[in-house]
Amino acid sequence: MEETMFSKYCSFLIMTLMVNFLFLKGTAATATSEVYTVGDEEEWNDGRDFVSWSQKYNFSVGDVLRFRYVKGQHNAYEVREATYRSCDASSGVLAKYESGDDQVKLRQAKKHWFICNVPGHCLGGMRFGIDVKEASATTSGANLSSAASTSSQMEPSPPLNSCKSYAPLRWSTMGIHIVAFGILYLTLD
Repeated sequence: MEETMFSKYCSFLIMTLMVNFLFLKGTAATATSEVYTVGDEEEWNDGRDFVSWSQKYNFSVGDVLRFRYVKGQHNAYEVREATYRSCDASSGVLAKYESGDDQVKLRQAKKHWFICNVPGHCLGGMRFGIDVKEASATTSGANLSSAASTSSQMEPSPPLNSCKSYAPLRWSTMGIHIVAFGILYLTLD
């Protein structure tokens, strides 16, 4: 009987650690993505300085550009650099957005170029380029690994086949997840 309880206890701890790891990993991924409304409060409209707007932010893979405008009065085209420079969209168009509320996910680390293809708008300033970087690791993730390495240097590691290797984890850091999964696990038995 003790062997079974010991196994359940270790299984419960391992399951809880895995769930918490997946939860933290998902939180870190969403924490790094941002949604940027092009032009901020002024949105995607003529008479704005979009080059200055685009230089205010650091864009990363996974971020989203939101183009908001009156449908039919504007559009947003992702284009090649030559098309951006000439404002001639007869070639070099990578994607067209015309809904009035377009969300463009930045999927590649590279220079992205956008224009409005309504006659005169691109030459009038409705264009910008952004340099999209790879998404970086979050600071909290670096702190977690740093804290883990510090605690492992302070205490000798128990044998790998021992459930005591999970004992240094503090219940307070696992919070409500442990309680919720513990209740769920024990009631299903």
